[in-house]
Amino acid sequence: MIKSMTGFGRAEFADAKRKFTVELKSVNHRYLDMTIKMPKKLNFFEAAIRNELKNYIQRGKVDVFITYEDFTDDSVGIKYNRDVAAEYLKYLKDMAEEFELDCDIRVSNLSRFPEIFSMEEPEIDEDEIWAGLGEAIRGAAEKFVDSRIKEGENLKEDLLCKLDDMLTHVDYVKERAPKVIEEYRKGLEEKVRELLGDAKVDESRLLTEVTLFADKVCIDEEIVRLTSHIETTKKTLIEGGSCGRKLDFIAQEMNREANTMLSKANDLATSDHAIELKTEIEKVREQIQNIE
Repeated sequence: MIKSMTGFGRAEFADAKRKFTVELKSVNHRYLDMTIKMPKKLNFFEAAIRNELKNYIQRGKVDVFITYEDFTDDSVGIKYNRDVAAEYLKYLKDMAEEFELDCDIRVSNLSRFPEIFSMEEPEIDEDEIWAGLGEAIRGAAEKFVDSRIKEGENLKEDLLCKLDDMLTHVDYVKERAPKVIEEYRKGLEEKVRELLGDAKVDESRLLTEVTLFADKVCIDEEIVRLTSHIETTKKTLIEGGSCGRKLDFIAQEMNREANTMLSKANDLATSDHAIELKTEIEKVREQIQNIE
């Protein structure tokens, strides 16, 4: 099957303690470029997330969005630092004695000093967190791949139609090529006879000119290579797999052959079909850019 590099997938996992939501979206890119946006609490799992997603994605610029909701009551705790409070209290009493001040210390005042109370997150169970997060990631990745396959199959059908159209143009040019040489020979012979009148035409000289012309406009090799490239592209599309880079290279070669064919074209009909070929190849290459 063929996969597009454009895709989207979303999945959730929720239980009594927590909820994960994972979204994936991508566009075409030469390599795999993954950007992950998630809460700091999950940063520990970044490497595991990347490794998991590499099982589903080979190429593309992929944006990953992860949200996390914690339903547990102990998600954040307050820690009372008794030793710190004792130190503050000791020095406040020392100050009162040293400067002969009233020691009017209240709990409400003491509690405002730094580090008396601090926010503390409890230790998390990494295996338990990953079990839920991993399930959400796999669910989103499977939907993401499904969307890529669906669009990829549409791309394949459209490309196969375009490739068949290209073969029609190539077949026309192939059939037309001998006629171009024959028409040139007849035209040259008529011009020579007009110039020489009743004088005898040097057939060997005429044949030499026609041979030189035929060699100049010969596109047999270009036709063979272009036909081969088109058939290889069709075969690769039908076989499927991660073939975007290979197809892009073949499309470049097809464009090179079409350019040579156009440069050698010596009549309007051949030029028109060579131009149509270049136009179709450009369309094909543009669509191939989006294949994984």
